Order: sequence, then structure tokens, then C-alpha cells
Amino acid sequence: MKRQINAGNQITEGVIWKQLLFFFFPILLGIFFQQFYNTIDMVIVGRFVGKEALASVGGSAGQIANLVIGFFAGLSTGAGVVISQYYGARDSRSLNDSLHTAYAFSIAGGILFMIPGILCSPALLRRMNTSPELMASSEVYLRIYFAGIVFMFIYNIGSGILRATGDSRRPLYYLIICCILNIILDLVMVVVFHLGVAGAAIATVLAQAVSAVLVTAALMRSSDIYQLQLHKIRIHRRVLKSQLYLGLPGGFQSVMYSLSNIIIQAFINVFGTDTTAAWAAYGKLDAVFWMISSAFGMSITTFVGQNYGAGRHDRIRKSTRICLLMDLGTSIFVSAFLILFRMPLFRIFTDDQNVIRTGAYMLKLITPTYAVFVFVEVLAGALRGISDVMIPTFLTLFGTCLLRIAWMFIAVPKNPCIEMIIIAYPITWTMTAILYIIYYQYKMKRFERKKREL
Repeated sequence: MKRQINAGNQITEGVIWKQLLFFFFPILLGIFFQQFYNTIDMVIVGRFVGKEALASVGGSAGQIANLVIGFFAGLSTGAGVVISQYYGARDSRSLNDSLHTAYAFSIAGGILFMIPGILCSPALLRRMNTSPELMASSEVYLRIYFAGIVFMFIYNIGSGILRATGDSRRPLYYLIICCILNIILDLVMVVVFHLGVAGAAIATVLAQAVSAVLVTAALMRSSDIYQLQLHKIRIHRRVLKSQLYLGLPGGFQSVMYSLSNIIIQAFINVFGTDTTAAWAAYGKLDAVFWMISSAFGMSITTFVGQNYGAGRHDRIRKSTRICLLMDLGTSIFVSAFLILFRMPLFRIFTDDQNVIRTGAYMLKLITPTYAVFVFVEVLAGALRGISDVMIPTFLTLFGTCLLRIAWMFIAVPKNPCIEMIIIAYPITWTMTAILYIIYYQYKMKRFERKKREL
């Protein structure tokens, strides 16, 4: 049964910039603490085990793990868009069907990824030119990670559902609890029991299991127009079709994006353990920008999705413009901060001077161009909110994936050095941003023209 628009829904009626910030900050902190899981693993093994352990956790194994999680996170955006639109329209029945379908899909997906992930870890690591001295520890970390991947899938889909309905605070609270738990378990496993890389992986899986239980319990206790009931978890074909239509392009896009990073990681690995460790540490500092920009992208998707479902089309373009300005301002600030404090930041991960110098040099080359990617993240998020996923996916695949891969195999062999590898990022970001700006303007003009004709 459909219900009327809730007068208290501030996303569809409140002051745009205030509501974006209220929604953005819990998402940002949530992403921060989620990233903190792996970062804590890297810091603890880097400081207490050595740079080889640092390279194992943050190098090839980390890239493969990010590929799988990124694919499912992309798929789950389809469920988030559908749920945000049903929630904005107050369609209780369709909303609950979507919730239970998404949960069933996350459980099935976790099991399907777990088994081949455990079996294929050694082959995947070898394909990435992982150094022989890193193979054993990387394999252990990756296999344990895959063994607990179903918990990560459940948490991602559950927190995505809460955010799609406008609740970005509880996923944050659960992550804070589990992040503290992860730190404690890391110290116990690595420092007390001397389990090394395996201990860090076990700590992460156990903490993720707790976060999955917490978010599931929150959905089961909901008093809103949606509620998770375990006996109702099943696939509704009609709903799954909509979720896959919106989610598969995002999942495929995430895979291609991660694949391009894996290819770059393979090129980086050729330069040895120090460079691999430096790139791994840089990746965690670089994540500061991605966390902020991703939070803006997720915020605008839910914001646009709910307003689209509620018929408040006047707020779509305005909220996107405000979100762009916010993201641009923060990206400039983050870039300046990372460049200014790059040396002490790298010392958090290691005392090895060569690793620190190499990582700081990498950061100086890439960081000044962060602001360009803001247009890709925010405009893609806004387009997802109005169920436009196919063209944005093609734009991202071409700009940040195919061009980047082509650069690695054509340009880098002609001049095989770190600079040639790193410059692939600003070049492909700029190309993709230009394509997104052109398409977004075209789409919005067409969207507004159709609205006037109705």
C-alpha cells in the first residue's frame, strides 16, 4: 500500500545545504571507519612485523579484496537507489520487498564469492607479479579475508539500506564500535600472540562479523515503514530485476576501475618491495580524499533519489550544484593538507626512509589533481539518483578504465618509470570529468524539457 509523503522528510523539504551536510558527515565518518579497518591492519603489521608485512596487507592482496568488495558495493547501489525512491514515495510494500531481496542477494553473493576466492588466491597473486618474498603472507591474508566476506557483504547492504532511507547515523555508530574492536583484536593477535598477517586478517573478519550483526538487528527493530524479518528474506524477481538494472553497471564499473588499479599494482610490483610498500602506504593516505568525495557521491544519490521519488524535481539540479561546490572546496583543502604533512604522515606506517621518500614523491605527483575527479563522483551520483546508470557507466569505463589500461600497456613500456605510471591518473580523471560535464548538462536539459511537457 502506498502512503502519503511524510511532511517530516527533511531530504525532500529542508534547506538543501544543511540537509546535505547533516547526511554527509555521518556517511563520511562511516567510510572513514570502514577504511580504518585495513589501515589499522597495515599500521600494526608495518610497525610490529615489518615492511614485507605492510606490502602484503596493502599491496596485491589489498587490491584483490578491494575489487571484490567494490563489485558488490556497486551492485548494492542499485538496491539503494530503488529503496530511496520507494521511501521517498512512501510505498511500504515495494520498499519491504526490496529490503528482503537485497538481503537475500547479499547472503547468496557472499557465499558465491567465498569459495572461489579461497581457492584462487594463489593464482590471482601470481598474476599480479607479487614478489616471491610476499607470496606466502599475501596468500594467508587474502584467504582469511575471503573466508569472512559474507559478513562484509551483509554489512554493506544493511548500512546501504539505512542510508537510503535517510539514516546515516546508525551505520556510523556500528562502525565506530567495530573499529575499536578491530584495533583491540589486531593488537592481541599481532602483538600478543605474534600471528602476523594472519592475525590482522582474523581481527578484521571478526570485527566485520559484529558489524553485520548490529546492522541486521537495527533493521529488524525498525518502527518505520520498513522492517527486516528473517523468515521473509527471499528473492522477489520483479524487484531484483530493477536492482540489478541499476546495480550491475555500477558493479561492473567498480570491477573495471579496480582492475585498472590491479594492473597498475602489477607494474608497481616490478620496482621491488620498497616501492610496493610506499604505494600501499600512499593508498591509505590517498583514501582520505576518496572517502570525502565518495561520501558526497553517496549523499547526492540518496538526496536526488528521494526527491525524484517524491516528485520534487526542482530540488535535483540545485542540490547537485551545491554538492559540487562543497566537494570542490574540501578536495582543495585535503590536497593542501596531504602535501604539507606528507613526510610525518608516511612515518605513521614505517620508519624505512626509502619507503617514506618514495611514497612522499608519489603523493606530490597525484594529489594536486584531486579536484578534477570531484565532477565524476558527484555528477555520477546525481545521475544514479534519477535511475540513469548506463551512459555514466560507459563514460567511467572509457575514461578511467580503458584509457588507463591502454596507457599502462602502450605509454609506460616506452619509458618504464614511476612518473609514467602515476601520470595515468590525472590524465584519465580529466578526460572523464569533461565527458561527465557534457553529458550531465545534456541530460538535465532533456529531463527538464520532458517535465515541462507533462
